[in-house]
Amino acid sequence: MSNKLRGVRALAFAADFPSLELARQQCTALRDEVGTLKIGLQLFTRYGPAACELAATANAALFLDLKLHDIPATVARAVTSAGELGARWLTVHAAGGSNMLAAAVAAAHGEMTIVAVTVLTSLDRADLAIMGIDDEPARQVLRLARLAWRAGVRAFVCSPLEVASLRAELGDNAVLITPGIRPAGARAADQKRVCTPADAIAAGADMLVVGRPIREAADPVAAARAIVAAIDATPRP
Repeated sequence: MSNKLRGVRALAFAADFPSLELARQQCTALRDEVGTLKIGLQLFTRYGPAACELAATANAALFLDLKLHDIPATVARAVTSAGELGARWLTVHAAGGSNMLAAAVAAAHGEMTIVAVTVLTSLDRADLAIMGIDDEPARQVLRLARLAWRAGVRAFVCSPLEVASLRAELGDNAVLITPGIRPAGARAADQKRVCTPADAIAAGADMLVVGRPIREAADPVAAARAIVAAIDATPRP
């Protein structure tokens, strides 16, 4: 049974804000409610390393979501730089190929974990077809995860709909991280492959990445606590 992360440690808050000050205000409020803070492209491209310092504000592990995808040497150097910023988790695109993935894993030191992004949760079969991939997202996710696993990656981003198949394929040593989490009644927005926190945990997810349902809530602290409660109340497979 996959049971590495529970409670607040299993909740990653996506700090996608237009300004560092807004991000700092909410991270301060959520200090005791989330175990991981995800810094993505919006804040990082504007504020750089200063955005990474928000993890300390939130008393959380730093999840640097840059989705690196470049030649192996360039990615390896970027991984080293991310490690110097204190990243505990760092995303790369599985579609970057075996050599790139292996280079990323080799460059990660200390507690840093390389996380392979499979198929974005904003994509469905029609989107894949436009890119020349004539297959269901679930099969493409599995295909990319196998490739990344052979390259040494042990953590993966997938939609909640693919968690069960990846868990069956990769076993308990894989860490499965799921965006596209929407509590009952929440808007899907630009996400296409979504489910509730309880359903994702029941399927075998280790960490839930949640942004808008917390950021846009009337009471972000209460929203985060409700998600953690759902995580803790849901049996793992």
